[in-house]
Amino acid sequence: MAVYKRGNCWWFEFVFNAERVRESTKQGNKRIAEQIEAARKTQLAKGEVGIQDRKPAPALKNFVQRFTQAIEVQCAEKPRTISFYKAKVKTLLADSILANTRLDEIDEAAIEKYVQGRSRFVSRRKQALSPGSINRELATLRRLLRLAHEWKEIQRVPRIRLLRGERQREFVLNDWQEAAYLAACPETLSDIATMLLDTGLRLGEALSLEWPQVHLESAPGAKFGYITVLSGKAKNRKSRNVPISERTIAVLAKAGPRRSGIVFNRENGAAISESHLDQQHARIRKLLKLPADFVLHSLRHTFGTRLGESGADAFTIMRLMGHSTVTVSQRYVHPSPESIELAYERLIALNQQRLPTKVPTALALSNQHLQQVV
Repeated sequence: MAVYKRGNCWWFEFVFNAERVRESTKQGNKRIAEQIEAARKTQLAKGEVGIQDRKPAPALKNFVQRFTQAIEVQCAEKPRTISFYKAKVKTLLADSILANTRLDEIDEAAIEKYVQGRSRFVSRRKQALSPGSINRELATLRRLLRLAHEWKEIQRVPRIRLLRGERQREFVLNDWQEAAYLAACPETLSDIATMLLDTGLRLGEALSLEWPQVHLESAPGAKFGYITVLSGKAKNRKSRNVPISERTIAVLAKAGPRRSGIVFNRENGAAISESHLDQQHARIRKLLKLPADFVLHSLRHTFGTRLGESGADAFTIMRLMGHSTVTVSQRYVHPSPESIELAYERLIALNQQRLPTKVPTALALSNQHLQQVV
């Protein structure tokens, strides 16, 4: 039945699945009333086949709490990572336009507009933001949108292009810099820095290291003592064993060993904070007039670089340093002409060992083949 007028409003009436549907459109315009009738039929048809209209996606500012709660769970063993994401989310929300934009409306154009605005931003020191700073904000937004897509809040994740020109911290200590730095450091920082240089541990891994993870004696058939580095939550905890050098053993022996407890702590037994070590490190760096790129993480980077220079392959580096993918480890591998020739020399020697001592002649092989045929 077509729409019909009742008083000042148009109504519609039709039968759907043997049931009569009669409703007012609350409209005085017949054409609009017909459109409402068609929309109502479509809505009923969608429900019949299990199709439901998607609820509107939340605005960025209304989704942030769910995102930060997820980060706190996923990165529970990485407090600095949690602090990082919270700080970057706060920066994203400082842009009122982006903060009030629905997640499904944050597309490539909206992201480009945000990037343009951040590129024009000038800090209190009258300096423009570096590409690296903006890229960290974009990386946070990308992870947030990927979670929203995973949770069915949005249907697609827009492509987010990181800015070029980001400066990478690639500082590596040379021998004399290492000696001067360790000599100038307070005892605790010197001990921790020594361990980072010789094991490649992350700073957080070193500070959370407990005595049950320390094995000063080598395992049967091994040459070195080792430490077991744990990562992840208790239920799905992963571990890797890292050999320890003689000077690392000396550092550990000076602190213990003990049956339980954290290896590195203050005199009163309190845990050592990363920020406290960062402040000490900054003072020593300025004292020695070392580059600003030299941060505590550079000690781990120095370990990886030296490991690559020693001829270790990317998979060995990945195992020792606990990288999530071999792609990260590959940047430490720079094969020299000498290492390539040495690898080829080993291959030739291995092939020679596999060859039989007596090589049969072609005539002997031919006769052997004829005997098998007969």
